[in-house]
Amino acid sequence: MKTATLEVKGLFEELDHLGVEKRIGALPGVLHAHANPASGSVSVHYDPAVTSEPVLREAVRDCGYHCRGEMAPTHVCRFAEPDPHAAHAKHAAQPGAKEEMAHEMGHGSGMDMAGMVRDMRNRFIVCLAFSLLLFFWAPMGLPLPMPAVPFGLELDQWLFVLASGAVLWPSWPFFVAAWRALRNGILNMAVLVVLSVGTGYAFSVAATFFFEGVQFYEAVSVLLVFILLGHWLEMRARAGANDAIRALLDLAPPMANVLRDGKEVQVPTAEVLAGDIVIVRPGDRIPVDGVVTEGETQVDESMLTGESMPVKKIVGSSVAGATINKSGAFRFRATKVGADTALAQIVKLVQEAQNSKAPSQLLADQASQWLVLIAIVIGLATFAVWFWLIGQTLLFAITLTITVFVIACPDALGLATPMAIMIGTGRGAQNGILIKNASALENATRLDVLIFDKTGTLTLGKPEVVEIVAAPGRTETEVLALAVGMEQHSEHPLAHAILEKAKGLQAMPAERFTNVDGMGARATSGGEPALVGNRRLMDAERVDLAGLEAAAERMASGGRTVVHAARGGKLWGLIAIADAARPTSAAAVKALRERGVEVAMLTGDNRATAERVGKELGVSMVLAEVLPGQKAEQVKGLQAKGKKVGMVGDGINDAPALTQADVGFAIGAGTDVAMESADVVLMKSDPFDVVGAIGLSRVTLRKMHQNLRWAVGYNVIAFPFAAGVFYPVTISPELAAISMSGSSLIVAANALLLKRATIQGLK
Repeated sequence: MKTATLEVKGLFEELDHLGVEKRIGALPGVLHAHANPASGSVSVHYDPAVTSEPVLREAVRDCGYHCRGEMAPTHVCRFAEPDPHAAHAKHAAQPGAKEEMAHEMGHGSGMDMAGMVRDMRNRFIVCLAFSLLLFFWAPMGLPLPMPAVPFGLELDQWLFVLASGAVLWPSWPFFVAAWRALRNGILNMAVLVVLSVGTGYAFSVAATFFFEGVQFYEAVSVLLVFILLGHWLEMRARAGANDAIRALLDLAPPMANVLRDGKEVQVPTAEVLAGDIVIVRPGDRIPVDGVVTEGETQVDESMLTGESMPVKKIVGSSVAGATINKSGAFRFRATKVGADTALAQIVKLVQEAQNSKAPSQLLADQASQWLVLIAIVIGLATFAVWFWLIGQTLLFAITLTITVFVIACPDALGLATPMAIMIGTGRGAQNGILIKNASALENATRLDVLIFDKTGTLTLGKPEVVEIVAAPGRTETEVLALAVGMEQHSEHPLAHAILEKAKGLQAMPAERFTNVDGMGARATSGGEPALVGNRRLMDAERVDLAGLEAAAERMASGGRTVVHAARGGKLWGLIAIADAARPTSAAAVKALRERGVEVAMLTGDNRATAERVGKELGVSMVLAEVLPGQKAEQVKGLQAKGKKVGMVGDGINDAPALTQADVGFAIGAGTDVAMESADVVLMKSDPFDVVGAIGLSRVTLRKMHQNLRWAVGYNVIAFPFAAGVFYPVTISPELAAISMSGSSLIVAANALLLKRATIQGLK
C-alpha cells in the first residue's frame, strides 16, 4: 500500500471534505481517504497495483475541486520552475490541464487558503457596504432622512437592486459549495446558508414583483454580513492552524551553490541532482541531504531534532537539507534531493498526521451530517407549526425558519477535532516529535505500560569504560596505557571504548599484535608478553591474578564486561565496560511513573546486567534474556492482560514489537524500518521526548473533548430558542448568525491555545 497526500484547492467549509472522501474512498484499490479543509489536502491510502495518483487527482476534479498532485514535493520544491510562464506552459501541455486551469480560473476552486481568506474578506466588505446603503432607504432603517430613490425606480425596486448587490456575489461560494455537496451526496453548512439566505431573498423578490407582501431585504443582507464575517474570521483561524507546516516549508533555501564542469554555479535547489558536489559557506542553509566530502564545521540541526546545540560534521558525516551551517565552509555530495530529503519526508509525515482522523472525529463527521438533516426537518416543522397550526404571520414563520437554518450550522462540530489535531501535531513537529496519525494521538493518552528497548534507547548503544581497578603496585593510568597500546590495533567495540577513555594518554608501545578469538589479544610490550582479554585468556596463559578475583567477580555480577590487562605473566589491572545510560533516561522513567504509566525495560542481556541497568534507571519491570523474535510476544503478553501498551525502540528487530504495540515510538537515530513501523518518531533520540509526546497527546485530546462538548452543547441549547419554543423570547436571524459564528470562533481559538503549550513537562 502507498499513501499520497494531494492538494485539494477550494475546500470552502468544514464539511466540504466529506464529499472528497466519499468519492475517492469509493475508488477500487483505495483503503481510505482523509481530507482536511484546514490544510487543503487529502491523504489517500491505496494499492498502486489497482489505482494510481492520476486517477486519484481525476477523482478530486470530479468532485468539483482543483488538484495539484503530491503536496510535500510541490511545496518543498516550489521553486522547481522559477519562470511562472514556463511552468504554466509545461502544465498546459499535460492531458486535461487546459480544462483544469479553466476550472481553476472560472470558479476560484484553485485558490489556496490565503487566497480564500482574502476572497472571503472582500465578499464581506461588499456585503457590508450594500447593507449599509440598504439601511438608508429601508423603511426600518436608521432614523435618518431617507434620500431620494435614484434612477427613477420605485423604492421596492431600488431595495431589490441594493439587496442583490449585498447577496448575489458575496454569497456565491455558499451556492457553489452547496451544489458540490449535494452532487456528492453530502449535507453541509453551505446547504443551510443557501436555505436561509436564499429563502429570505427569494421571498422578498417575489413580494417585490409578483405579490403583495412584506420584504425583509435588510434582514437577509445583515444576516449574510454576520455569516461572512464569522466565516472570514474562522478561515483566518484555520489558516493559522497550519503555521507549523509553512514554517517547515520556508526552511528550504531557494538556491544552492554546486560544482558544474569544475566551476561553482548557483542553481535553484530543485535542480540539484543526486551526486552533485554542493558548496556551503558559514551561515548558509544546507539545500539538500548529503555526505561531507571536504571540510569541517558545526551544523545547527534544531529544525530537524529540536536540539539547540550545533553538531560537529567532518568528512563522512551526513548533513540534512534546511539545517544551518554555523562555522566553517565545507563541501558535500548530494545523496537525497527533492521529495526524498529529510525535510520533505517530515512535511509529508506531518501532513498525513493532520489529515488522519481520530475516532472522535469520525463520530463528529457523522453527527454533523445528521445535524444538518435535523436542522432542515426542525426548520420546516417550525414553519408548519407557527404558520398553519398557531396562525402567526408568514413573515414571522419564515423568520423563525431561517433562524433555525442559520443557528444549526455544524461548523463548530466539524472544527472541533481537526483544528486541535493540526496544531498539536504541528507543535510536536517543531519540537522533534513526529506524530504520524490521529489515532496514535488518542491512544497515547491511554497507555498503561510503556516498554523501552534497552540498547540504543535507554542506553547510548555503545560501550564505555565505567571503572578501572589496578593491581597492587600499579596505577590506573598504567593499566589504561598498557591496554591502549594493544587495543589500538583492534576493531572490537570494547577496544573502541578503551581508546575513547584513554584519549590524550600516552600508550605503551605494543608489537606483534595477535587476536585470540573469543578471548582477547596477545602482543609484546616492553620486551615482555602482554595480554588483554577476558578471564578465560588469563587462565589459559596462567596469569597471576594478583588478588583481584573478588573485584572481577563484583564487576561481572553487576552486569559489566571485565577486561583483564596483564604483562610479564602478572595481572596489572581490570577495566569494567558497560553500555552507558542516556543522560535523560532516569528522568524519563520517573516522569512517566509520576503520570501513572508503568515502565518496563526489554533486553536480550542476561538477568544480572538487566537488573543493574533497571535499578540504575528506576525501572521496576525488567524483561531480560528476550530474543529479538520474542519482543512482539512480550507486548502481546501484556496486552492479553488488558493493558494498553506502548513500545519504544530503535532497531530492525524492534519493528514487530513497534507494530504490535498500541502506540509505537521510534528513536530518531534508529533504523528506517523502525521508524516506518512506529506511530511516533522522536527525532532527538531523547527518551524524555516520550514524556513530551504523551503530554502533548493528553493536552491535545483535552482540547478536542472541550471543543466537542462546546459544539454539542451549543446546538442542544440553540435549537429550541431558534424554533421559538420559549416565545415570546425569540432569536433574530442576525443574532443566530452571530451565535453560530461565535461558536465556531470559540472552538478555533481554544484549539489555537495549543500553540502556547510547552512540550516538556506537559501533563
